[in-house]
Amino acid sequence: MSALELQLKGYRLTTAEILYHLPDHEGLLQTFVRQDYDLAPRFPVLQKFLTFWQHNIEGRLHSVRLAHVPLVRPAEFRHAQAMQYLH
Repeated sequence: MSALELQLKGYRLTTAEILYHLPDHEGLLQTFVRQDYDLAPRFPVLQKFLTFWQHNIEGRLHSVRLAHVPLVRPAEFRHAQAMQYLH
């Protein structure tokens, strides 16, 4: 599906910052940033990726931080509170 089709179905661009422990040095953390279209608040696409990570990648997860924003939204209107004329 195209990005526009996903957005029209309610998906939003989601950025996940994943901190994980390095396999050889458990005391060090590494950052991995991932962007994809996902559905809030359950984030099924991200959950599937994290499940894959836990089963197939050696780095143990430390934390995940999320940000998501709707890209397609209705136009925003603001009504003028006053009108002024300059001749």
